[in-house]
Amino acid sequence: MINKIESLLKETKEFSPKNPTEIEEFRIKMLGKKGAVTEIFEEFKTIPGEKKKEFGQKINALKNAVQQKIEEIKNSLTASYDYEKMDDPSRPGNNAPIGSRHPISLVKNEIIEIFTRLGYTVADGPEIEDDWHVFSALNFPPEHPARDMQDTFFIEKDPDVLLRTHTSSIQVRVMETQQPPIRVICPGRVFRNEAISARAHCIFHQVEGLYIDENVTFADLKQSILYFAKDLFGEDATIRLRPSYFPFTEPSAEVDVSCNLCGGKGCAVCKGSGWLEIMGCGMVDPNVLESCGIDSNKYSGFAFGMGIERISMLKYGVRDLRLYFENDLRFLRQFDSVI
Repeated sequence: MINKIESLLKETKEFSPKNPTEIEEFRIKMLGKKGAVTEIFEEFKTIPGEKKKEFGQKINALKNAVQQKIEEIKNSLTASYDYEKMDDPSRPGNNAPIGSRHPISLVKNEIIEIFTRLGYTVADGPEIEDDWHVFSALNFPPEHPARDMQDTFFIEKDPDVLLRTHTSSIQVRVMETQQPPIRVICPGRVFRNEAISARAHCIFHQVEGLYIDENVTFADLKQSILYFAKDLFGEDATIRLRPSYFPFTEPSAEVDVSCNLCGGKGCAVCKGSGWLEIMGCGMVDPNVLESCGIDSNKYSGFAFGMGIERISMLKYGVRDLRLYFENDLRFLRQFDSVI
C-alpha cells in the first residue's frame, strides 16, 4: 500500500493540465466516490492496528496533497485566463451590485410622475435668488412679520441676495415668462437657518405646484390633492384640509393625510390623531398674479407645496431626518435595487 501511496503522490506532483476539463477529470480520478484515494481508505480497514497510525498519516498526506494541487492549478488558470479572448456565451456573468437610489430621489421622482399624469410640466430655477422672487413678488411686503416665518441665509450680508427658502421662487419666474394656462411643478433644494435635529434641517427638498387658468376653483385644488394622496399612499388614503395662513394664497389650508401606518386608528407616529400633515396649499392671491403680470380678473389658480423629506419619512418609516444627509451606507443600502 505504501508503494501505491507514493505512486499517487508522484502522479499528483507531476500533474500538469492544459484546461479546466482535465482538472475535473483528475479530481474525480483521485477524490471521487470510486477514486484512488477513496479506494485506499477502504483498504485501510485491513491494516493491522499497530500500523494504522503510520498508514493513516500517509493517506491523509496524500489526500491533502491532491486537494492542494487542484486548488493551486485552479488559481493559476484563473489568474492567467485572458478574459478579452473569452468567447464562451454560456460562462456565468459577474454579479455586480445594482446599487441604490437615494430615498429623496425615489420619492421626488414618484411625485413628479404622479403630477405629470395630471398634465403638469417640471420647472427649475436658481438656488441663489433675490428678494423679489423669494419674498416681494409673493406678497411679502418689506418688514412684514411673515418674513420671520422663514429664517433666511443671506449672501455676503446683502439683503437682496439669498438662498431660496422655498421653490415658490420658481413659480414666480414661470408666471413672469409665461401666460396662462400654466400648470407646473417645481422640485428643488431649499435652505433655512434652522437648528439640525431629528425633525428639522437647514437643507431640505420641496416640490411645489402651480395651476393657473380661467375658472380654477378650490374644488379643483382639493380633487388634485386627493388624487395625489391616493396614488402615493394607497387607494384607502383620505385627506382633510385645515384653515391656515400663507402670504401668497387666500384662502389657505394645511393638508393632512390619514396615517398609513395605523390606518387612521392612532399611533406614535401620528401622535394618536390618525392624521399626518403633508403639505400646505391655497388659491393664489390676486396680488401675486398682478405682481407677475397676470390679469387676476380673468385668471385664478391654486398652489401647493410639500417637503420631500416629510413624504419620504411617512412612506419609508424613517424617524430621523438627519439620515438623509449623513451618507451612511447602512441606511442607503436599504434601498438597493430600488428603481
